[in-house]
Amino acid sequence: MSKYTKILEKQFNPDISKSYRNVDFDTHTINQIIASHLYRESMFEIGDCFINEAHEEESTVDKKTQFLEMYEILESMNSRDLAPALKWAAINHDKLQKTGSDIELRLHRLQFMEILQNGNRDEALKYGRTHFSPFAGEHFHEIQKLMACLLWAGKLDSSPYSEFISPSHWAELADELAHQFCNLLGESYESPLRVTVSAGVQGLPTLLKLMNVMNGKKNEWQSMKQLPVPVDLGTEFQFHSIFVCPVSRDQAGEDNPPMMMSCGHVLCKQSITKLSKNNSTRPFKCPYCPAEVEVGQCRQLYF
Repeated sequence: MSKYTKILEKQFNPDISKSYRNVDFDTHTINQIIASHLYRESMFEIGDCFINEAHEEESTVDKKTQFLEMYEILESMNSRDLAPALKWAAINHDKLQKTGSDIELRLHRLQFMEILQNGNRDEALKYGRTHFSPFAGEHFHEIQKLMACLLWAGKLDSSPYSEFISPSHWAELADELAHQFCNLLGESYESPLRVTVSAGVQGLPTLLKLMNVMNGKKNEWQSMKQLPVPVDLGTEFQFHSIFVCPVSRDQAGEDNPPMMMSCGHVLCKQSITKLSKNNSTRPFKCPYCPAEVEVGQCRQLYF
């Protein structure tokens, strides 16, 4: 028991401020991110309170209106009312088609099955003829199955098409609608604030260990442009491929793209220029294998 507190202090560092760096943040941008997060999470009253106190009201009115519309649609779907969702899908029909989304058909399918389950076979037939025809070209076989459901009215549970009446379709479609809604707004489905905080939590232990090693070198830590150690994050935080040159340790970019040599190994363009001493015809040895390479044989890679 006498060692217990020391073990806790070693495992759980209570002072995370050691990993803090003085960074010049744009207050307006930070306020926008916080307000957007509050509206995205349907905390509209708290969001209004925040933007009033932060004096950001004018620039966040549109975002609030957009997310308010999304949650009104989702609440209606939760009450088995698809009218607002169908109206939104019809308004954004062209945009949804460009993204390859079939959410409009799936909404009509759910409405069709809801009408049929309520025992209105004629009304369901009329609804299907009206709303399925625009999708007949690409989804003909699915529409055939839906129309076959009319023969099983009143006993869909024991039909070959019972999958269409699974309650899980409502939850799945609500989640898909939220994804597509954010996509059309140019927003990510996950809140940027939530992603940033989650990534920070994963990277914090590494930063704290680094600060313990660099104890007494606070000025060097504050002026550091690049971390000397890798911070391993989960796959959920890997949004695009990044190439880091194994020779120079520099991250590839437009001015310094990754180049594949004739032997198959990849370096950044600046490293290849240094190895060849800026001579495009002079062969140089690959740092990872015995092969000799010429600059003219190197090909740029695109991630």
